[in-house]
Amino acid sequence: QVQVVESGGGLVQPGGSLRLSCVVSGRTIRGQPIVWYRQAPGQEREWVGGSWMGNDYASFVKGRFKISRDNDKNTVYLQMNSLKPEDTAVYYCNFKDNWGQGTQVTVSL
Repeated sequence: QVQVVESGGGLVQPGGSLRLSCVVSGRTIRGQPIVWYRQAPGQEREWVGGSWMGNDYASFVKGRFKISRDNDKNTVYLQMNSLKPEDTAVYYCNFKDNWGQGTQVTVSL
């Protein structure tokens, strides 16, 4: 059974950085696509970026966020820099249609 667990969220000031982690158990992520989404209050869940043969990002995070993976640890990271208040959301990882519980990111003074 595949399980996905996100962590690393928190409260950060505008312009700050956070690194989120997504740990997958039950199946190797090596060579497999894995995707980050986010959902702000009252908004629909939106795609943030994905990692597979390469990385791709939504336009609103491109140049600020970076996805990396450690296949030996079965973990994917989302490095978020230059955070803005509009980045406030619950961030989710999706692997093979399995969702984690999400991790809250709040960008505020």
